[in-house]
Amino acid sequence: MEAKATHRYISSSPRKMRLVIDTIRGQAVDKAIESLHFSPKHASKHAEKVLRSAIANLFNKDEDSKNDTSDLIVKEAYVNQGPTLKRMLPAPMGRAYRIRKRSNHLTIVVATKD
Repeated sequence: MEAKATHRYISSSPRKMRLVIDTIRGQAVDKAIESLHFSPKHASKHAEKVLRSAIANLFNKDEDSKNDTSDLIVKEAYVNQGPTLKRMLPAPMGRAYRIRKRSNHLTIVVATKD
């Protein structure tokens, strides 16, 4: 049994989010939550929120069975690029620098150990 949770339009770059997500892929859910909770990275707060949502989705999907979080693993976790907001910053001598404010979409799939 598996369940998925997504968070779209997160306002951080996909590269920074991938650094966090690569640490939890394939881990047990308990260990993944613990590592995300105590990580100093800003992106780990969003990742922990999505992971907890995926766990809740699994419990709501299969209410009959008595699943425990120690029996769950992070089956898939991936980050896709979202839309980029393009802004201009004034620069010397009448020029303008282009600023790209990137966003990402985060998807986490949890499953039971089989």
